[in-house]
Amino acid sequence: MRDFDYAAPESVQQAVQLLSQANGSGRPLAGGTDLIDQVRMRRHEPDLIVDIKRIPELNVLEIGADGFRLGAAVPCWKITSNEDISRQYTALGDSCSIIGGVQIQNRASVGGNLCNSGPAADSIPSLIALEAVCVIMGPDGQREVPVAEFCTGPSTNVLKPGELLVELRFPPRPAHSGSHYRRFIPRNEMDIAVVGVGVSVVLDESGENFVSGRISLGAVAAKPLFAEEASSLLAGRPVNDETLAAAAAAARAIATPIDDMRGTVEFRQHVTGVLTERVLQRAIERARSGEPGSLHP
Repeated sequence: MRDFDYAAPESVQQAVQLLSQANGSGRPLAGGTDLIDQVRMRRHEPDLIVDIKRIPELNVLEIGADGFRLGAAVPCWKITSNEDISRQYTALGDSCSIIGGVQIQNRASVGGNLCNSGPAADSIPSLIALEAVCVIMGPDGQREVPVAEFCTGPSTNVLKPGELLVELRFPPRPAHSGSHYRRFIPRNEMDIAVVGVGVSVVLDESGENFVSGRISLGAVAAKPLFAEEASSLLAGRPVNDETLAAAAAAARAIATPIDDMRGTVEFRQHVTGVLTERVLQRAIERARSGEPGSLHP
């Protein structure tokens, strides 16, 4: 590991200033579960690491009538242990419960997982399904970007030099809604998704028809995908096997995975369809029950 300078600012303004002065050679540290390993392996060689854990705005965790605010440095364990999140934003709880073990969850943050921008990241499909928006602060002020547009490729995103992800904002959850995230992994080999699917659905009062739905895919393209066409096939349609199969087929159609040690292209495309149907079924169950689902289905 090469030498680098370390700073621990206590305000967003100080953090942005430090990152801006680093001219692209600075890296923010939230949990550090990805960054420290990347620096050790020389995938990144920053001159400055900016520890953002002490900044109040990055530790916000608030749920109210206006929705849900999640600071970029909030560790995963605070999400999985929050009953309101389990009830209303269940897919996010699903994701956070499987990001590493207990020790990792005490450090890792959803904001850090998003900014690492891995194609197989477990939190990003849930964020997309739940319509999360990134609040970004930089030298030119604040801007907002939907999570669905945040990642641009493997380990790349829309953040410019000097910019910092401050928080994620989620809209309020409507009545008769449910969400779920699930992944398929070769657990005996590595704890990383072969395919990941995040889903959010809203049903009508009868529970027999979709009002709307959002489907997102991970690990099947160069970046996590919002399956827009598959999602549109749910709106106004009856909740039945035919509708779910059509949405799953549309999701499978946009999957462009690669062959690697985790699976072949054909296998991962097949799993995309199967997993999409299963995740939809679980989200529907949660929407109908109106109760928080298990974070370990």
